[in-house]
Amino acid sequence: MRSLQEQFTNLSKNNKALLAVNFYNFETLSAILKAAAAQNTGIILQSTKSTIDYLGLEVTAKLARAAINQYKVDAWLHLDHAKDTDLIKKALDAGYDSVMIDASEQPIANNRKVTRQVVEMAKPYGANVEAELGYIAKLGQSKEKAAFTQPDEAQQFVEFTGVDALAVAIGSAHGFYDKEPNLDIELLSQIQECTPAALVLHGGSGIPDHQIQAAIQNGIRKINVATEVKNGFMNTLRDQLPKSDEIDLRKVFPTAINHVQNLLEEKISMVNKA
Repeated sequence: MRSLQEQFTNLSKNNKALLAVNFYNFETLSAILKAAAAQNTGIILQSTKSTIDYLGLEVTAKLARAAINQYKVDAWLHLDHAKDTDLIKKALDAGYDSVMIDASEQPIANNRKVTRQVVEMAKPYGANVEAELGYIAKLGQSKEKAAFTQPDEAQQFVEFTGVDALAVAIGSAHGFYDKEPNLDIELLSQIQECTPAALVLHGGSGIPDHQIQAAIQNGIRKINVATEVKNGFMNTLRDQLPKSDEIDLRKVFPTAINHVQNLLEEKISMVNKA
């Protein structure tokens, strides 16, 4: 299977994108891979420090690899939003295909420095490296603050760091949206013209389909989705559990798994039509 960097190059040639979905346990992992298999498409499996703290790094990595093999899907394992270079090194040792160093809340000089260090760290592993530039609100942070990624800064950042993928701030945010987001597609187009890096859209949950498709046509190659998976899984369980006396977890979870699978199949189909 080709590396994620090679996959991004192929996507760029065809003006396409990959969905990148966070998993939290076996149930969400299987839902993601079932959706990718049903749509006959590649997928990026994302885990954060919180998931690794919950499952353990070895279990997270080996569970993902075993599931990828079982469902026979082209999939890449990605460490999402890591701030600790020690965790990144451990993830690389555990066989991750891709890692993200998120120093976006630090001064840009620090962000550039630590990102370059991670790029050098990842080279012996052949791993993809993603960074973030600009302000993309995280859970609990204000969505009113504006610090969009600027084309000239993106160009300088990528040239200095050698990073493979860059998450850009163009109007998206992590978590739930208070109002419909409005992506700055013109700015995105300008960033694309300035850098060869694969551009990444964080906060993909809740963005209208037509905006996602326009973003893909203007350089987005990776679209992160997490909130819709957690929300859909848990709401389905909340709806079903009061109606059942079942104590066998293996009979309780499939409804929630199916909900997430159907959700992601629709999203994958929408992404592929862009």
